Amino acid sequence: MRNHEDLEVWRKAHGLTLAVYQLTNGFPKSEMFGLSSQIRRAAASIEANLAEGCGRWSDPELARFVRIAMGSASELQCHLLLAKDLGFIDSKVHSGTLVRLTSVRQMLVALLKTVDRSRKQISKVADS
Repeated sequence: MRNHEDLEVWRKAHGLTLAVYQLTNGFPKSEMFGLSSQIRRAAASIEANLAEGCGRWSDPELARFVRIAMGSASELQCHLLLAKDLGFIDSKVHSGTLVRLTSVRQMLVALLKTVDRSRKQISKVADS
């Protein structure tokens, strides 16, 4: 079991979620239960899945939740493009948010590689 708040990727994902909440505040009121909600849930899901994975007792479980977080990051990317195309956010805000999202995604990949590598090393030791 790990403390998710110790992970830099969790802190960045949390910061991204806060930024996403701010940017969706400017969406039309008609989108409160539509795209705004979807964007917020996808962003929050990244950090929530990291937290849940860290609360589990095994590396395979952590890896599983990191993969789910990666799926949420892809969902967020899709929703952000839709928001831009609908004119709810401008290209500059979209680009800046994607830079932050890409950074989080890269960190998720690195974390997954680290967890998988650790699992393989433990497996080798157990087989010895």
